[in-house]
Order: sequence, then structure tokens, then C-alpha cells
Amino acid sequence: MLSLNRNVIRWIIILSSFIIISLILWNTYTFFQKFKAEERVKMNTWSVAQIDLLQNIDDLDKDVNNVTSHVLTEMTTSTPMLVIDASGNVNNYINIEDSRLSDSLKVQRLITKFSNENQPIEVKVGQETIQTIYYGNSPLLNKLKYYPLALLLIILLFAAVVYFFYRSSKNAEQNKLWTGMAKETAHQIGTPLSSLVGWTEILKSENIKPEYISEIEKDISRLQTITERFSKIGSAPKLVKTNIVEATTLSFEYLQSRSSKLVDFELNKPNIELHVNLNSQLYSWTIENLVKNAIDAMKGKGKLTLDIIQDDKQVFVNISDTGKGISKGQFQKIFEPGFTTKKRGWGLGLSLAKRIVEDYHKGKIKVLHSEIDKGTTIQITLRTL
Repeated sequence: MLSLNRNVIRWIIILSSFIIISLILWNTYTFFQKFKAEERVKMNTWSVAQIDLLQNIDDLDKDVNNVTSHVLTEMTTSTPMLVIDASGNVNNYINIEDSRLSDSLKVQRLITKFSNENQPIEVKVGQETIQTIYYGNSPLLNKLKYYPLALLLIILLFAAVVYFFYRSSKNAEQNKLWTGMAKETAHQIGTPLSSLVGWTEILKSENIKPEYISEIEKDISRLQTITERFSKIGSAPKLVKTNIVEATTLSFEYLQSRSSKLVDFELNKPNIELHVNLNSQLYSWTIENLVKNAIDAMKGKGKLTLDIIQDDKQVFVNISDTGKGISKGQFQKIFEPGFTTKKRGWGLGLSLAKRIVEDYHKGKIKVLHSEIDKGTTIQITLRTL
């Protein structure tokens, strides 16, 4: 019920915002048209004043001429205007640079531009057209013309923000659900796991070969590790100074002992200790995901090589296989949640490895190189201490 109310409130906010922006857009368009109409009225007034001045040019009433001249001056403070006489020559111009009138071709372009922006006004004396006024939009009107486009861009950006907000909220709810399920799974596994530990102690008192008990204990230890992994999902991991050579070797050898004999495992490591800040359980999970992914890429048969390479301030862990390889276009996609080229699986292994390495350990993980039908190398980079 609470989730339903949140969705209703969210959609009310989105709808209200859309209505408000739409009203702003409509009012802006209305204002633009009104302002444009007022400029048309000003130009008509200017043309009437021009006719009056031409008709009374020799009139002795200087006051009338002065008023008319004042109207002609004040009515065109910002609007660019070009006056062409009956012979096609420039009779007058206002708010236009002189350089734009030096060439007849430029004048014609101005006439065409102004004609597209506003309907030309003919100045007539009687039935004769003595002048034609071509005028363009004022700077203010031009700014208003592009304002709706800017507002539309704002609407699109707003819609994008709303979309990502909704998507992130939905993902957060899903992550919370998965975290809860993971912790509950760890809790449920704990009960039979404790029972298995007890049964192992009973088996030790029986005539059972010690190596059998040892293998069972290894698997129980592995289950305990997996349980701890799931119980820590959603919590900040604790990083401890760890020898990454030893941690990698333990994980690699465990996987080797429980993988098909058709896979040839090779481990190349330095004979020194390399310490990094590490959460051993999560790091082991990463190596496990990468190794299993490599084995799947080889369809259970081929060569898998793990190289630990030392640098001045970094250590590189390269995991190479002789599998089917991937195209360059998929180098980044394989780390996205849900992306998989296999018929089975959820496509979470590599995305989980990326999160563990980059988010928790502040390292890097990438496809170092890959060739179709030849294999792939994935590299983990961590900073040494």
C-alpha cells in the first residue's frame, strides 16, 4: 500500500510539472506572437509617418514636420529596416551595418531574409507605390523566438531526469529485495551447515579414510565462505592487508581440484609476497567467477592460465583462456548486469566481479585482449602497499 501511494504521488508530481512547463511554453508562444504583431503596428505607423512627411515636405508648418520626424526616429530604435524605392534602390535603412549594403547581392539577401520574417509594407501615395519597407525581427524578438526551443530542451532534460530518477528508484527497490534475499539465503544455509560440521566430527570417530574427511571439510569450509559472502551483501566490506599471491593461489588451486581434468590449469606467480588491501572472501569470489566464466568459454576443455605480475605500485592478475573469445564491441558489455552469451545463467558473474574490484577495492578490471576462437584475457589491477 505504501509503495502504491509513493507511485501515485510520484506521477502526480511528474504530471503537474509537465502541465506547468506546457503552460509556460504556451504563454511564451502567445507573447511572441503578440510582440510580433505590435512590431507590425509600429512599422505601419512608421509607413504612415513616411507618407505624411513626403506629402508635406514643402509644408511651411515646421511643427508638423518635426513631429513626423520624431515619430520616424522613435518608432525604429531596434528593428532593422530597409526602404527600397520604386527603382529598386536603397532609399533609407535603419539598424543595418553599412558594410551589408555595399553589395547588391548582400542587399538582395537582406530583402529575402526580411521578407521571410515579416510581410513587406508598401508605401503608397494615391495608387502609386513609391517605397517598400522590408523589416526584420528586433534582437529582442529573435531572442524570444529561440526561447521556446530552449524551453523544449529543458523539458527534454527534465523528462530525462525524471526517467533516471524513476529508474534509479526502481533499481534501488530491486537491490534492496535482492540484498534481503541474499541475507535470508545465508541464514537458511547456516542451519544445515552446522549440522554437517557435527556429522563430520562423528565420521572422524568411524573407520573412514582421513583423506575423505579432509575433502569433506574443505567443502564445508567452502560452504561457510559462500554463506559469509551472501551475508555481507549490502554491507561495506572490511579490507585487510593481505598477501594477494597467497590468496590467489588458494582460490585457484581449490577450483583446479574441483574442475574437469580436460582443463589444463597453469599458475605463474612471483616468489615474493605482494600485499594489498583486500577482502579475501570477496576477492576469492571474483577469482571463482572469472575462472568459471573462462571454463564455460572453453566448453570445459582447453588451457586456463593465471599470471600474477608485479609492477612498481600495482599488481596485475591476468586470467587467460583458449575459449571462443569476444568481439571488441562486447569488451564493456560483458560487465553489464544480465549480459550473457550463454544459454544458461543470469549474466551476473562478471558484473559482480567488476563491482567487487572497482567499487570495493578501488581497482580496475577489464578485457586485456581477446580474439575470436583463440581466447580471452581479463586483467585485475590492484594497488600494492
